[in-house]
Amino acid sequence: MDRRAFMRASIIGGIVAAGAGTLSACGTTTPWGTGITLGYGPLQPADANGLLLPAGFTSRVIATTGSVVPGTSYTWHVAPDGGACFAMPDGGWIYVSNSEIGSALGGAGMVRFDSTGAIVDAKRILSGTSGNCAGGATPWGTWLSCEETSTGRVWECDPTGATAAVVRPAMGRFKHEAAAADATTQTIYLTEDDPTGALYRFKPTTWGDLSAGVLEVLTESGGALSWVVVPDPSAATTATRLQVPNTKVFVGGEGVCVGNGVVCFTTKGDNKVWSYGIVNNTLTVLYDDDTSATPVLTGVDNITLDREGALYISEDGGNMQIVAVGPDQQAVPVVEFTGVTGSEVTGPAFSPDGTRLYFSSQRNPGRTYEVTGPWH
Repeated sequence: MDRRAFMRASIIGGIVAAGAGTLSACGTTTPWGTGITLGYGPLQPADANGLLLPAGFTSRVIATTGSVVPGTSYTWHVAPDGGACFAMPDGGWIYVSNSEIGSALGGAGMVRFDSTGAIVDAKRILSGTSGNCAGGATPWGTWLSCEETSTGRVWECDPTGATAAVVRPAMGRFKHEAAAADATTQTIYLTEDDPTGALYRFKPTTWGDLSAGVLEVLTESGGALSWVVVPDPSAATTATRLQVPNTKVFVGGEGVCVGNGVVCFTTKGDNKVWSYGIVNNTLTVLYDDDTSATPVLTGVDNITLDREGALYISEDGGNMQIVAVGPDQQAVPVVEFTGVTGSEVTGPAFSPDGTRLYFSSQRNPGRTYEVTGPWH
């Protein structure tokens, strides 16, 4: 065993982000509610799509890089990465997926489903950007696509593609990885994929409008945590992570989500899952492959929550799994790929009703899946 989810909601017409995991804030340092159930029993032999799943779960391929999405005219993009689901007024939903490729060839695309789960549309919603790795959904129904480059920016996208995406400079220029919005405190948390990266939070001047606000970075001095304003979010002369003394260093920030008053995020350089208690201002390690009794999770990457508060973390490498993480550093695989090498699992996100989980294998080939079953 290898050890180691700009424009106001009125523009989009009532889209609601699914799987963002925003619950009421409280003074806790874990995302879990009471009575959490972790895992679904042993994984069964590989299905026709090469996935090992628990009993009672089924999979289908919804898109493959370089091929037209069935029932549409859109050719699925290269290197599918971070994703989220958005509920639509007609009872259907949209799954948004980034394209993590450089040289201004990146961006994001979407697949739209009707209320029965049939694919009815697919299209590009963001073009001309670079290294669009992860991102996050906003409570007002937009997708934040993050560029993982040294001068990367955040782009706010309409999941339907009806309105052009808008860049949000106030959220800083750095190696953006992911974003998670906390509606209770009206704050967006941002990770940085750099070996000496930081954890940021953005407080918009007006909630729901990301055109202006304050970018802060987490610092630590004498064991005490505090948030300090980043003087120059544009990083015109100095990288954002180097502008503030005592900035807390995280070894390659990856996915981030918010639930139960807790910010959960991963760091790939040390295979850790962290939680930051918003009210208590405390930082806790929820999982470390060096100390867990079940160290099945390695190459920690994108992250999402189910409706019970269990964390689902995809692996960049490792055993090409999606792993559920619970109390006491428990880790249980819920999906595993077979027959894929040189890739990573990306973009886990639940459908609005919680019955379907979407994710991709980024390369060889890039392919996006839906797994249906009795998810918590």
